[in-house]
Amino acid sequence: MKIAVIGVGEMGGAIVKGLLKSDVCKAEEITISAPHKQTLDKFKDSGVSMTTDNKVAAEDSEVVMVVVKPNVAEAVLQEIKPVLDYEKQQLVLVVAGMTAEKASVILQKSQSSLPPFYLVVPNIAIAVKASMTFVVPVGTTAEQQETVINIFNKLGTTLITRESLLSAGTTLASCGIAYAMRYIRAASEGGVELGFKAREAQRIVMQTMKGAVTLLEETGDHPETAIDKVTTAGGITIRGLNEMEHAGFSSAVIRGLKASS
Repeated sequence: MKIAVIGVGEMGGAIVKGLLKSDVCKAEEITISAPHKQTLDKFKDSGVSMTTDNKVAAEDSEVVMVVVKPNVAEAVLQEIKPVLDYEKQQLVLVVAGMTAEKASVILQKSQSSLPPFYLVVPNIAIAVKASMTFVVPVGTTAEQQETVINIFNKLGTTLITRESLLSAGTTLASCGIAYAMRYIRAASEGGVELGFKAREAQRIVMQTMKGAVTLLEETGDHPETAIDKVTTAGGITIRGLNEMEHAGFSSAVIRGLKASS
């Protein structure tokens, strides 16, 4: 499968790294484009094709991913529109704030030529095939969707959703990954105060988080049900949890999420 990734900054680059680690396609089937050669150079030994011409990247690919900043998105889409074949190619838009209505207006070639495309919001863990990715199909068939969803399923977990929830999805998963990392940092600093070396503390916290996620995935338990299993009456865990709640832990998380939305 030939895939083009137009824009290889932080997110576009992460997508390329994930694709290279996956079996979605071979390295030589990936074409990446960026306006500056130095941006492309970080992939020079990866086996992917590289170009500074977005049209060259787009015209020969089955799936075209546009991963650019909002302020240049329209210009890039207008640039590649003439070479896109809406009947044969799939277009994935990873552009913050891009709406289906705006994309349709930009991409329409004629009164009857409306392109099928996807609004997609991954997070940076896509680089290690662990993204939480939200996909909004627009004018696509079930068969087309299967192809694109399969790609993102191999780069993490995918949720097909409606456009009105993309902002919330961005908050929970894209902003949320930073919030999770902030907890790791805070807990690691606590671990240092408890006597561990910084690297040891971080390793302990990360493995503990991984274990918590794996347990919830395997058991299907609600988090509070799982918490009850490790909070004995009068024990140290419930004392720690209560102290965090006195400091506003749950409230702070919810307020942070709402502020980001």
